[in-house]
Amino acid sequence: MDSDEVVYDVPVFFKVYKDGRIEKYRKHDFAPPSDNPITGVRSKDIVIVPENNVIVRLYLPKITQNDQKFPLLVYIHGGGFTIESAFSTYYDSYLHSLAAETNVFVVSIEYRLAPEHMIPACYDDSWASMKWVSQHANGEQGTEPWLKTHADFSRIFLSGDSAGANIAHNMMVRASMDEDKLGDGLRLVGMALIQPFFGNHEPDRIWSYCCPENPKSDDPRFNPAVHPILLSKLVCSKVLICTGGADFIRDRGWTYYEALKKCGWKGQVEIKESEEEEHVFHLINPTCERAKALMKWMGDFFQQSS
Repeated sequence: MDSDEVVYDVPVFFKVYKDGRIEKYRKHDFAPPSDNPITGVRSKDIVIVPENNVIVRLYLPKITQNDQKFPLLVYIHGGGFTIESAFSTYYDSYLHSLAAETNVFVVSIEYRLAPEHMIPACYDDSWASMKWVSQHANGEQGTEPWLKTHADFSRIFLSGDSAGANIAHNMMVRASMDEDKLGDGLRLVGMALIQPFFGNHEPDRIWSYCCPENPKSDDPRFNPAVHPILLSKLVCSKVLICTGGADFIRDRGWTYYEALKKCGWKGQVEIKESEEEEHVFHLINPTCERAKALMKWMGDFFQQSS
């Protein structure tokens, strides 16, 4: 047996060898939590599920009064379910800026990646993090002082980019199906989905390999547009979808937008497009004018929806 023979290959993301080895095309770096003396944003890491290495990184904006409370944003990183990290320089830098410029308290989730950990691991880890947040909102065993003092649990938003936007949507679906799971101490106001990685009618090489329990592209977790009843029950009242004009999955965001408008959901949905921009351009070139515009869209969404 040739152990170096590649039996499954998804360029840009991962390849699998005949002997079971998995190789990622991109390795992420690690940025430690830090305090930013310029913006006043502070960050720290909290372990949620030690055995699965589920960790959240908190970003607390600059405090101008002792008991100041901020809208709470649960953010989930992208990477096609298979690469990247909440701790990479890309995401750490972006979320430091997001907290500073939009004045929201960010909880960023580090979840297990596929295909080492097949789907639904990413969803389960994110839900465990949501449950951890809810413990603080419901006066249970939550002990994190930043959350207890500075999070406004009546103004909670979910967000993510690419696969992270997919996971954020699925967390909202799960909370909407049974609100009691998160308790009544928090209020899920809205979602901001950046260039969401959803499925369409065609087979998807990432999903079909990384979700062996249901590899078909009509899985409601992957292709919510073909499940309007689930969409109609979303408990949040506002959704913002941001697409890129040159994004290779631009159509997925627009399909989700149209489905949400037609499904009978009672909330407000808005879509904004960054012309000529490719996938996750705002992470690659965060100082460009369209990335700045995207940041403003996010800030307006969080503050106006609050």
